[in-house]
Amino acid sequence: MQAVIFDMDGLLIDSEPMWKEAEQTVFSAVGVKVNESLSAQTASMTTQEVTQFWYQHFPWTGKSLQQVEQEVVDLVEKRISTQGIEMAGVTETLRFFQDKGFKIGLSTNAPARLIPVVLHTLGIADYFHATSSSEQEVEGKPHPAVYLSTVKKLNVDPANCIAFEDSASGIMAAKAAGLKVVAVPAEMDFDHPKYDNSHLKIRSLTDFNECHLEKLLQP
Repeated sequence: MQAVIFDMDGLLIDSEPMWKEAEQTVFSAVGVKVNESLSAQTASMTTQEVTQFWYQHFPWTGKSLQQVEQEVVDLVEKRISTQGIEMAGVTETLRFFQDKGFKIGLSTNAPARLIPVVLHTLGIADYFHATSSSEQEVEGKPHPAVYLSTVKKLNVDPANCIAFEDSASGIMAAKAAGLKVVAVPAEMDFDHPKYDNSHLKIRSLTDFNECHLEKLLQP
């Protein structure tokens, strides 16, 4: 193995509540009746896809989809920069791979402008050699494009790369790109079968160790 690529939201930073709060605030302001059952369908979508989803269900007037989308991202950016904290084990895991000479990348469905905000807020920017956002791809996860872009930037073979993901769509994207995948689901979802197609499943980044890496190195 030569490289490792991390997802961002929900894996490096506990930002899921920030997205939920921002979407509730912004979409409600334009007349969207945000509810849990519909919100669940937007999990792991890009911000553009989420905005289009709500517009299809509750069309609004007065603001373009782009304006509403930017308001959501603006609010999330503000929350991250003032309240952002890393998920357990992030720095230790990054250091683990850095010490072994791995190239380190990031592939996210989040807007590109949020990547430096997250990495600098958490103080981990210097660990990363390449980053990619689905915003700049033809499709977001579960399409593999955002992983293939990072692999290309790192100049490695996908077969020599490990992905860390907390979502089912992310796992699908990484596997479709040809990477070995470590699933790190939220605790309440840990036993859900949608994570069983990963090569390894752990409860937290703090659990990842040398034995896990050896398992992933096996053909």
